Amino acid sequence: MYLSIGPASRFLGISICTLRRWEKNGKFIPQFKTIGKHRRFSIIKLREFIGEFNFSTKKKVIAYARVSSFDQKDDLKRQVERLDSYLVKKESSYEIIDDLGSGLNFKKKGLLKLIKLILSGQVSKLVLTHKDRLLRFGSELIFKICEFFGVQVDIIEEAKIKSDEETLAFDVLEIITVFSARLYGKRAHQQKVAA
Repeated sequence: MYLSIGPASRFLGISICTLRRWEKNGKFIPQFKTIGKHRRFSIIKLREFIGEFNFSTKKKVIAYARVSSFDQKDDLKRQVERLDSYLVKKESSYEIIDDLGSGLNFKKKGLLKLIKLILSGQVSKLVLTHKDRLLRFGSELIFKICEFFGVQVDIIEEAKIKSDEETLAFDVLEIITVFSARLYGKRAHQQKVAA
C-alpha cells in the first residue's frame, strides 16, 4: 500500500515540509513518483524508517480510559484508578489518557491522540480495563493497527462471553442511548437559543 505525502508525513509524525527536506537531503527517498510527479511512499518502507530512526527515545506504555457521558465521571475516575493500580506494579513509567465521548465514533480528543502515538511508533503497550472502552464498534481495527506496529495490548478485565442475543441486545441499547442523548441535547440547545 502506498501513501501520498500528506498521509505519509502524518504516519511519521512530522510536517510535509520536513519530509520534503529529508528527501532533498537524501535522508529519505520516496518509493516512486507518479506520472504527474506526485510522491508515493510505501507503508513498508515507512515502517522500516521508523524502526531505523526511532523518533522517541523510549516507547511509551499508554493506558486508555473512556466513558460515554458526563454523568459517568465517577466511573471514569474508577477506570483511571484501576489502570493506575495495575500499571504501578508492572511499569516504571506510563501515561493514562482519559476520554469523554461515545464509543460509536472516533471523534474524541484522547482517542485521536492515542491513534497518532501508535501510528508514529511511540507506543510499546496499550492497556485497557475492558475491550469496549476503546470503541464500542471498531476496536478490532485499532487492535489490528496495534498488531501491525508491534504494540502489545493488555486488557485487565476480560468480559465474560456473551451469547449472540446478549451481544445484539447490548449493541442496540448502546445505539439507542447515544442517539437519544444527541436528540435530547439538540432539543436542549434549541430551547436555549429560543429563550
